[in-house]
Amino acid sequence: MNPTLIFYSLSPIAFLMIETDLLQERIQRFRQTIPDTVRIIAVTKQVSVEAMRSAYAAGLRDFGENRIQEAEAKQERLKDLKDVTWHLIGHLQSNKAQRAIELFQWIQSVDSLKLAQRLDRLAQDRPTKPQICLQVKLLPDPHKSGWMVPELLADLPHLNDCKNLDIQGLMTIPPAGLAPDEIADVFKQTGKLAETIAQQSLPGIHLNQRSMGMSDDYLLAIQAGATMIRPGRILFGDRPLTVS
Repeated sequence: MNPTLIFYSLSPIAFLMIETDLLQERIQRFRQTIPDTVRIIAVTKQVSVEAMRSAYAAGLRDFGENRIQEAEAKQERLKDLKDVTWHLIGHLQSNKAQRAIELFQWIQSVDSLKLAQRLDRLAQDRPTKPQICLQVKLLPDPHKSGWMVPELLADLPHLNDCKNLDIQGLMTIPPAGLAPDEIADVFKQTGKLAETIAQQSLPGIHLNQRSMGMSDDYLLAIQAGATMIRPGRILFGDRPLTVS
């Protein structure tokens, strides 16, 4: 029988099982290429709950979401997965800060002193501190939020006063259109910035984490010392999986 006819004669359930198996295999192969010291934050924006369950079955435990509303709906449907860690990686509006610290263990996109101070106030009575990355821009980029280096260095004393936040690292996204060597330099400069800040011995700021690198540049990020990478398309494909 023609293999194409067999493919199209599959029931929706059988097709889903094949799709799920292929996804798990792809993720497992990807994980085998990543050093154990690097944490994979699977970017699940517009990815189906079923695909996320497959990612979980393949061993991933960190999911990164861009939007509060989408994350909230997914968390409700995945609440049986008790050991998942949720990371907010998209821009956070100040008026959604309260919900963010309720939904996410990590907020990687803290991009201003104003936002950090608001999160600090909201976290005052929480049993655990939100884990935070400070989003930085090593190069000017009108399309990205975050501190430029001089601004961040000036704000460090105020960030150090945010006693209800666990400030653990830097997060960066290089501007679009850079050559590979320019991207690599952005990642290296991010690591050097973390070292510069560490030399100030601020007790409230511990920048051991470097969240950098996505599907197209994660290898460059790992070479530059990333401790977290944020792949999405390379795990789940070019388009969102449509099963809901």
